[in-house]
Amino acid sequence: MTVGTGSLTFEAVPGWPDVPAQAGLIEAIGVAVDAHDHVYVFARADIPVLVFDADGTFLRGWGEGLFVRPHGISIGAGDTLYLVDDMGHSVRQFTGDGELLRTIGPSGTPSDTGADGFDYRTIRPEAGPPFNLPTNLIVGPGGDLFITDGYGNARVHRFSVEGELLASWGSPGAQPGQFNVPHGIGTDGQRLYVADRENSRVQIFSPEGELLDVWDNLPRPAQVHVAPDGLVYIFELGFHTGVFPWNSPDTSKPSGRMSIFDRDGNLLTRWGGNGFPTTSEDFYAPHDVFLDSVGSIYTAEVKAAAAKFVGDDTSMLPSIRKFVRSSE
Repeated sequence: MTVGTGSLTFEAVPGWPDVPAQAGLIEAIGVAVDAHDHVYVFARADIPVLVFDADGTFLRGWGEGLFVRPHGISIGAGDTLYLVDDMGHSVRQFTGDGELLRTIGPSGTPSDTGADGFDYRTIRPEAGPPFNLPTNLIVGPGGDLFITDGYGNARVHRFSVEGELLASWGSPGAQPGQFNVPHGIGTDGQRLYVADRENSRVQIFSPEGELLDVWDNLPRPAQVHVAPDGLVYIFELGFHTGVFPWNSPDTSKPSGRMSIFDRDGNLLTRWGGNGFPTTSEDFYAPHDVFLDSVGSIYTAEVKAAAAKFVGDDTSMLPSIRKFVRSSE
């Protein structure tokens, strides 16, 4: 199955990867690729961290009993992993083999933001400190860590390389610079792209938190990945699945899709968004996206969690996918 257009044409790799039965995979929630093109999948599974080579061969797994609910993954210096546990209210750094290196900020207990669980509508206007159901992390300019704090808060936190909290910005709402579920984050090495999911937009900031630009009309973006060539990959959850229990699916709006932009916000290509997927050109529940060194795309979809409130049977749908860039 071929997707995309022009020089941004990709072919879906059927059956990728070879997930071992003992992994007990429910759904993949995050994906990241190291300098050796080893693919790390953060999963809701018996074995929550699964490592594959580019061909999809299983290399190793670890993390049993370490996480309350996996949510976000990012690659750091030396191919270390930052793993975000939303219901564990924690961000931790591990080696690629699973050795815990450190915990970033407070851990284990939600900060007092006024939030009633995942109901972002109940967050107090001034939001709060780290962490209340954090969602994702990116290693930004200068090596500082930028963490979206996410479901039970409405802020981006900046930590130093050493793990010291330097600054936080954001508050609940739909005005510029505010957030309703800052869910994902990417960087081009100079700017930060925050997937402001429930406001259906990506907000672009300086490392100091200055709002630089807003890209609107993106149906519930889950994650932003900026490739080395500067192209911006936005994985959009859409309105058909993954809705909060106080909302209903809206099939008049797009479903899950992939959109690729240049750094100026010009749309270059897009696929998906046409309804529940039965083929590789569509998506059920976009959550994370990452590219390897040759431009192949890896995606993670929360097919079980997204189906919870709409009653779909997603057992036969993929949760991890690979798209190989076609030769020009």
